Amino acid sequence: MKKEEMTARAWIEIDRKNLSENVRLLQGLLPCGCRLMPAVKANAYGHGAVPVARELNRLGIRELCVASASEGVELRKAGVKGEILVLGYTHPDLFPLLRRYRLSQTVIDASYAELLGSYGKKADVHIKIDTGMRRLGERSENVKRLCELFSCKSSAACKNLNVKGTFTHLCCDESRSPADKAFTYLQARRFYEAVNMLESHGVSCGKKHLLASSGLINYPEIGGDYVRAGIALYGVLSSRNELEGCRLDLRPVLSVKARVAAVKELYAGEGAGYGLTYTADAKRKIAVVSVGYADGIPRSLSNGCGRVLINGKAAPIVGRVCMDQLLADVTEIEDAKSGDIAVLIGKSGESEITAYDLAEASASITNEVLSRLGNRLVRFVV
Repeated sequence: MKKEEMTARAWIEIDRKNLSENVRLLQGLLPCGCRLMPAVKANAYGHGAVPVARELNRLGIRELCVASASEGVELRKAGVKGEILVLGYTHPDLFPLLRRYRLSQTVIDASYAELLGSYGKKADVHIKIDTGMRRLGERSENVKRLCELFSCKSSAACKNLNVKGTFTHLCCDESRSPADKAFTYLQARRFYEAVNMLESHGVSCGKKHLLASSGLINYPEIGGDYVRAGIALYGVLSSRNELEGCRLDLRPVLSVKARVAAVKELYAGEGAGYGLTYTADAKRKIAVVSVGYADGIPRSLSNGCGRVLINGKAAPIVGRVCMDQLLADVTEIEDAKSGDIAVLIGKSGESEITAYDLAEASASITNEVLSRLGNRLVRFVV
């Protein structure tokens, strides 16, 4: 264990081997000629964007995507190489960052293309086509406006914007139910029809990409030049139900651990924590764990809805999860003591708590649970 880990109050461990194995598994599903463009947005789904991106660079991956320009700047300042695509909106006042840090920007609709083009500086862009998600992107049936912008030599967009790619976002690809399958194929058809229209007007669409994690697992035949792998890269899917049709042996990359600050007695009839929502029915032994909801541990795990692992054994969370600490009943863990390590996500001995467990206990999905893990948690690659 590194010195920083020995002294940290709470931390995250990133398993380098599991990340590498997940990359290998996902690459094995890629259509011919297709490459991974991993999503390292939201601090790499809570794992730590800089350490994850560096590991991906080490594995030979040279295309990444983020949600904002600021996320891209963070990676560049950390020495991350290759193309970095900003998937979301960038305010015009921040357009200089795109050029300074060599970021590709998503064209979120025709009016935004004009705005970005009128900035007067060359910019690499990917055109977003809305095929049914109804978020960002020019609607596929209105793509003629983009054709006019990018094929007209007098257009600011045409002169200043270098189209490196064109993409869409599938919204029902986590399922292969008849309705979801039909809509997913409809989105793909709308996308390729829009691309054909752009190219017929002389617009070079660059690399095409439609698939993310679920799309690659369920609909690899849809194809494309990139796959924006997100949650699967980190060894989980959004919910346990999605595992049922998944043929990949994905390996969780992240563990969350915290130090036991103290172990103390609680007498029968005494309450503990804010609001005294927990009352001991007999003499109990309580561990104070140095992690809380400010670190991303859901408050909904309070009062027995969640647990931690200490010395390979489960200890239920009692009372309310606080901002910086939580309480766990370690009455049945005789050797529990101050300085022990409590596992919030991961393995301890033969026991394990998964991101699915936290997601289900908090009525959420793994994407939300992981991406909310706070910056106070120190990240270590192990």
